[in-house]
Amino acid sequence: MSSGLTRRRGAGGAGPAGDGDSSNGAAPRTSTPSARDNGPETSYENSENGHKIAFDPRDISESAERSKQPKLTLMEEVLLLGLKDKQTALTFKFSKGYLSFWNDNISYALRGCIVIELAFRGRIAMEKDASRRRFPLADRNIEVIDDTLTGEVLLDEALKMMKQSEKMSVATWIDLMSGETWNLMKIGYQLKQVRERLAKGLVDKGILRTEKRNFLLFDMATHPVADGGAKEEIRRRVRTVLTQRTVVLNGSQFLPESLEFRYMRTIAMVCAAYAANVLENALASLGHEARERAFAQTDDLLADYSQWPFGKKATQNGVGANLPQLINEEVNSGKDKELQLEVVSACLSVFTRLDSLL
Repeated sequence: MSSGLTRRRGAGGAGPAGDGDSSNGAAPRTSTPSARDNGPETSYENSENGHKIAFDPRDISESAERSKQPKLTLMEEVLLLGLKDKQTALTFKFSKGYLSFWNDNISYALRGCIVIELAFRGRIAMEKDASRRRFPLADRNIEVIDDTLTGEVLLDEALKMMKQSEKMSVATWIDLMSGETWNLMKIGYQLKQVRERLAKGLVDKGILRTEKRNFLLFDMATHPVADGGAKEEIRRRVRTVLTQRTVVLNGSQFLPESLEFRYMRTIAMVCAAYAANVLENALASLGHEARERAFAQTDDLLADYSQWPFGKKATQNGVGANLPQLINEEVNSGKDKELQLEVVSACLSVFTRLDSLL
């Protein structure tokens, strides 16, 4: 693992290994695959001219899934915040469209975002076992409650691994997907090339574009922003949560009004961006004092929502005074989904262990 990334762990923490974006390993233990994994299912329907049209029913379910979700996943929003916008002498001419070369935390935070996103989408939840409360949040086991594919490649890859393996804790899953384990039998759980795959997904969604830039003797692919409105909307949402006394998040394709847990999802994104060391990119337009207050507010949010039940309380500086009420309304409206929100809070508690935030 890169020397720049060290973490303080509890007794159950895994040992360090590679960053996780390019190394190879053995495949994880698998159980008997379900019918959906054996190959495409084919159904037929009659067209107007009487001919049968073949289609895969999973395509329809994935399309319906996308229509209910925001255009970007949490991972994509965090990655987008981390991409360089400008070319300067200090960051070299090839930096536009790249993540910072010195940012080691983002890989780990992105794996945490995958777990959070699966919980928000109702695919995983904390194991329903009363004895789990004896353990810290991060050490509680999660289980798959719905194995329907999401249509997002990384989410589906992680979901299949969770379905086919034994139940493991939130912290263990994030560690394994990051490649942080000395157990050679489990190194195959590592998700490969996450940042590059997310960038290509954003290209497919029209948010980024691909360019070739010369780096010394090599041509390298970069992904500059093609739709500046998407990134600005994310920045505006971050600033609203961290600087406004009354938080109001307007609906958009990136955060539809009908979306469940809109405010909790935004708080999770802000905390993940903080853990990934990319939050400052959204606060660059603020003055020094305003930026320091925004970081202090982020610390408060991370402390409040990395515990379960959420430690919702008004902040001393008055920022986000209505957030506790908004989150309380979201939790009460989804009482049957508290085990999913418990997973979200567990992931945020894992983020608090990053040495960059200690």
